[in-house]
Amino acid sequence: MARLFLVRHGETTANIRQQLDTALPGAHLTDFGASQGIRFGLTNPLAAPAVLLSSQANRARQTAELIASAWDVDTTSIDDVHEVQVGDLEGRSDREAHESFRDVVHAWHHGDLDARLPGGESLAMVHARYVPVLNRLADENLLVADPRDVYLVSHGAAIRLIAAHLANVDPEFALRNHLRNTDSVELELTDDGWQLNRWGAATDFLSAVAEPLG
Repeated sequence: MARLFLVRHGETTANIRQQLDTALPGAHLTDFGASQGIRFGLTNPLAAPAVLLSSQANRARQTAELIASAWDVDTTSIDDVHEVQVGDLEGRSDREAHESFRDVVHAWHHGDLDARLPGGESLAMVHARYVPVLNRLADENLLVADPRDVYLVSHGAAIRLIAAHLANVDPEFALRNHLRNTDSVELELTDDGWQLNRWGAATDFLSAVAEPLG
């Protein structure tokens, strides 16, 4: 069964500064971030046919290009899978800004899809742009006669929010288990919907999947 891998980009200058960096095109990779991209490709050799994509952000495109160089494949950047937009908090690194963003993310994980920061996105808006892309990628690559794995280099907050939504992940688990640079979430599309196979370095992810209702 082909799988979907949501891969967080490598380290950036904004990561080092703890700067909220969500607007396109965004920061570039550091030298260490570039080495993380290469390392991901070398330590995760392709075992099956795959397509490699990224968001339009500099850091995601650069990470995908480095992975592609290790795999000797092509890569393409696509629209609508960029990071959650923080609006008026863009570029800030102070404690107040991070606490404001954290509070909104907490509200999202607990069901308030319309909560948003001034000038930023709500989770409903993120779902509306991101999920249809994954549905299209599944139709084109996973649900075909000769399926291919899909690797999508994207962004930490967006990946956690989208993966939690698709696989019915417990919100406290999603909040607690951040993704490090080049960590990935592995999802598999089954007859019952998206199944979570791996969440970064977490080892207790199976207990995090809530029982379906009904």
